[in-house]
Amino acid sequence: MASPIPDPRETARRIAGSRTPAETRRGRGATANPDGRFERAHREAFDDGWDAHQDAHNMLATSRTVVGIETARTLITYNTSPDIGFDRSINPYRGCEHGCIYCFARPNHAYVGLSPGLDFETRLFAKSNAVAALKHDLARPGYAPRTIALGTATDPYQPIEREHRLTRGVLEVLARWRHPVGIVTKSSLVLRDRDILARMAADGLVKVAISLTTLDPTLARRLEPRAPHPQKRLAAIRGLAEAGVPVMAIVAPIIPSLNDHEIEAILKAAREAGAREANYVLLRLPRELDGLVSDWFSEHYPGRRDHVFSLLTQARGGKSYDAAWGTRMIGEGPYADLIRRRFALAKKRLGYPEERLRQRTDLFRRPEKPGDQLALF
Repeated sequence: MASPIPDPRETARRIAGSRTPAETRRGRGATANPDGRFERAHREAFDDGWDAHQDAHNMLATSRTVVGIETARTLITYNTSPDIGFDRSINPYRGCEHGCIYCFARPNHAYVGLSPGLDFETRLFAKSNAVAALKHDLARPGYAPRTIALGTATDPYQPIEREHRLTRGVLEVLARWRHPVGIVTKSSLVLRDRDILARMAADGLVKVAISLTTLDPTLARRLEPRAPHPQKRLAAIRGLAEAGVPVMAIVAPIIPSLNDHEIEAILKAAREAGAREANYVLLRLPRELDGLVSDWFSEHYPGRRDHVFSLLTQARGGKSYDAAWGTRMIGEGPYADLIRRRFALAKKRLGYPEERLRQRTDLFRRPEKPGDQLALF
C-alpha cells in the first residue's frame, strides 16, 4: 500500500497541537508527539483545567525510555538505490534514544503505529534474535557477500546497546565468518568493540563512519540530546585510528544557517584525530520530519526558522525535501554548489585522500548449517 503524502500545512497544525511541555521532555529532541500518518484518528492535547497534576505525571511517564522486544524473520535488508554505496544493511534496533531531531528515520516509526516524534526516541525495539537471524541469512544458498552497512537508520551504539549488546553480537558473527561491514554511528561506545574491529581491519573487512554534526556542545545538546559530546566522538575517531581501524567523518546533516559555518572546522578536527575519509549530507526532511524540525526551530531558534527553510528550499527545487536520486543527499542549485565546493576544497587542503577505502569480500566463509558435510581440509 502506498504511503499517503501529508499536506505540509496539516502536518504543521497537528504537530503544534501535539506539542508537550518542555519540563516533561527534558533530554529529548522532539518537541511534540504527533500521531503517525497511518492512524485513522488524530489527537490534540489541550488544557481543560482538570487533573493538571495527573496529566503532568502521565506525560513524564510517557517520556521514559521503554524497550520492546522484536523478533526479526531476517536481519539483512536489501535496497536498490543507485546513489548510495551499499545494497544491504542491518539495524539491530528500531527507534533511537539519541533523539536527533533531524533523523530521517523518524517517519519509519509510523509503520508500527507510533509517532515519529517523541515515540521515536522513547518507544524502542530490540531485535533480540539478531545473531541467529544473521547466521541464517549468511548461510542461505547462493548468498554472495558485499559490504553490509550497520546502522543506516538508527544508531547501533545508542545507549540501550550497553545492556542488549546486539551490535556486539552482530560483529562477532561477521568477524567469525570474515564478512565485510561498514559501521555508521555517532557514539563513542564503538570503542568498546575495538578488539573485534582491529582484527577485522587487519584483514580489510571494516570501516567506521563517525557522524559529526557540530563542535558546539550547546547546539549538539539541542540537536542530539542523548548522543555523546562532540569531543567524545573525536576521541572515538582517534581511538579507532590508533587501533588501525579506518575511519570516515560524516558531517551530517549540514543545516543551512545553523552549522554550515563549521564545515572546515569539523573536517580539520576530524583529520587531526585520524579520519582518513570524509563525506556530508544536506538536511533531509521527508514526510513528518518537515513539521517536526520546523517546530523545533520555533522553540529553540525562532528567528532563524524562515531563513533556514528558505535556503533549504532553494537547494531542494522549491520544496523542503526532494527525494530524487542523485541529489537527495546533497541538493542542487547555488547554495548546494557552494557547500559542495567548500567541502571539496577543505578536504584537499587538509590532505584527505581522494580514493575511498573498499572492504574485501573474498575472505567470506559461509556459516555451516546443521547437517552440512564437514570439509576435509
